Amino acid sequence: MISYSESCRDPNLFGPWFAEESWGTWRVLDKALFGEPLDEAELATFKALTGRGEAPEQPVSEAWLICGRRSGKDVKAASIAAYLATIGEEIFNFRQFLTRGERGVVQLLAVDRDQARVCLGYLRAMFEQPLLEQMVSNAVADGIELTNGLGIEITTNNQRRVRGRTVIAAVFDEVAFWSSENSVSPDEDVYRAVLPAMATIPNAMLIGISSPHARKGLLYRQYRKHYGKPGKVLVVQAPTWVMNPTLPRDGEFLSQAFEDDPASAAAEYGAQFRTDIEAFVTREVVEACVTSGARERPRVSNASYRAFVDPSGGSNDSMTLAIAHPDGNKAVLDAIRERKPPFSPESVVEEFCTLLKSYGISEVTGDRYAGEWPRERFRAHGIAYRLAEKPRSDLYRDMLPVLNSGKADLLDNDRMVNQLVGLERRVARGGRESIDHAPNGHDDIANAVAGAISLCAKKAEQPMAVFGTYGRMDKNPFHRAYRSQ
Repeated sequence: MISYSESCRDPNLFGPWFAEESWGTWRVLDKALFGEPLDEAELATFKALTGRGEAPEQPVSEAWLICGRRSGKDVKAASIAAYLATIGEEIFNFRQFLTRGERGVVQLLAVDRDQARVCLGYLRAMFEQPLLEQMVSNAVADGIELTNGLGIEITTNNQRRVRGRTVIAAVFDEVAFWSSENSVSPDEDVYRAVLPAMATIPNAMLIGISSPHARKGLLYRQYRKHYGKPGKVLVVQAPTWVMNPTLPRDGEFLSQAFEDDPASAAAEYGAQFRTDIEAFVTREVVEACVTSGARERPRVSNASYRAFVDPSGGSNDSMTLAIAHPDGNKAVLDAIRERKPPFSPESVVEEFCTLLKSYGISEVTGDRYAGEWPRERFRAHGIAYRLAEKPRSDLYRDMLPVLNSGKADLLDNDRMVNQLVGLERRVARGGRESIDHAPNGHDDIANAVAGAISLCAKKAEQPMAVFGTYGRMDKNPFHRAYRSQ
C-alpha cells in the first residue's frame, strides 16, 4: 500500500502539488508522521525541526506543526485529510470500528470561512485526480462523501461540528489564530470535544498546523509539553525559509519584513512564539466581578448614569453601547447593547437613543469613528455626543485596576467576558504598549464597557461640596486608579 510520503510524489495522487524540490523538508515530515524510516540526512533534518533524538517508528497520534507563513500549510493540510480518508482507510481499516450506518469523518477545521474555502478548493482539486475522483460519491457544500463510507468535512472551528460524530482524523488549520463569538478559548474547547470523538478509532490522528502567535492557547501548551520529547505526540518548529527555500532568509522579502517589524516577523516567518504579546486580564478576575444572572439592571431613581458607545458603519464591526453608574466605591454596569452587521446605522442610533433616554441620559461618549456622522445622528435624536478623551488602549488600562480590585459590578454576559479575557497587551518597537483584541477577534462590547467604567471613575474624581469646602474624593479607589495612570 502506498505511503503518504510516496503519495506526495506520485503524479496520479498528490505529486502535482508537491513534486518540486522545494518540498524536500516537508518530505521528511511526511515520513515521520506515519513512522516511516528516515535515512541519515533525513534524520538530521528531523532532529533540527523537532529537538528529538529519534524519529517515530509508528504513526503519531498527534502532530503539531508550527511553521512560518508561506510554508505551504494549507495545501499540506488538505492532502493529509484526503490521504487519511482514502488510502489511510485501506491501511488502518477505520471502517471496522464503525457501527452499521455510521459514517466516519476526517475533519479539517479552519480559522474562518475564507480559510475554509481555500482548503476546500485544494481538496476538490485533489479529488479531480482520476484515481481519487472515482472514490467520490457526493460533493457537498462543505466537503466530500466517499464511496468507502467515509467523508471529509472542511468547516470553521466550532465544537458543535465535532460533538456526536465519529472522527477518524482531524486537522486543525492555523489553530493559533482561532476565534469564536462564544468562547475565549475555542482551540481548547474543540480539542476537548474531538478527543472523545476519536477515542473509539485506533490509529486516529490529530494534526495541528499553524504559524505561532502569543505564548498562550492550545498550540503553545502542546509545544511546551511535548517539543523535543519522545512519544506519540510530535511537535515541529520550522521557519518559512526552511520549509519553503524559495523564500530565503537573506532574500529581499524576508529581510525587509525583519527590518520593518522584527517581533512580528520572528513569529510569522521565524515560527517563534511572540514574547511581546501577553494576556491582558485573566478569566478569574473578570468572572469575580460578574453578578450571576444579572442580564440587565433597571433604572434606579437616585443613580447618575453614564454611557459609552462604540459606533460602526454597519458592514464589518458590531455597534455597541454600555450604560453604567457609580455606586459608592463601585462601577455598576447596567445595560449592554450590541447590534451585529449588517444593520442600518440610523436605526441602531435611534434604538440606542431610546434606551439612553429610558435611563435619563442626555449625553453619550464615544470614539472618533467615521468623523461627524455619529455626533450628527445622536444629536438628531436629542442625545449629545462627546468625543472620548482617551484611546481605547488607555480605557482598557484604566479599567484593569478596577477589575483587579473587584470594584466593578459587571453583567452576566458571556460575550463581554470572552472579549475582555481575549484582549492582548502588546509592546511595539520603542516600548509603546497597546491593548487590543487578538487576530480574528473582536472587542466592540469590551470597548464600550471599558468606556462606561472609565466614565464612572471620572465622575467619582470630580470635586464635590462637603460642609462648605471643596475637596477631592481621595479615598475613592476610582480616583486613585484614574490619577495613577
